Amino acid sequence: MSVPEGHFPGGYHPGSDEPRLNRPVHERYPQIRPTSGYADARVTATGPGPGAGTDPQPERSAILSARVGLAITVVIGQLWALTVATDAWMRGETATAWWSTGFSAASFLVVLLAWRISPNDR
Repeated sequence: MSVPEGHFPGGYHPGSDEPRLNRPVHERYPQIRPTSGYADARVTATGPGPGAGTDPQPERSAILSARVGLAITVVIGQLWALTVATDAWMRGETATAWWSTGFSAASFLVVLLAWRISPNDR
């Protein structure tokens, strides 16, 4: 399978017919030395500048993390309630099944309420 012409700059394709394109990298680009990057004198700073990676709004991040934690907890509770309701229904205990279904519905309302509290985060 051949690579379409023009896919690589300079018309290169693997196993090119032009020998100058098949030379090792250090011959094609002599300015790149084995020490380029970590010990090169031309590198004056590594990585992003000061303050990079810090959260500009830690309060918003905390609120979103709390909401995600609440949603995960509620989903796990709903799965548990669904299991209990199904087992109770199969045993003929309809009262327990309806209480478990009510718990699942209440859990859904809690998540809906948490979603509606601050709509500006969407």
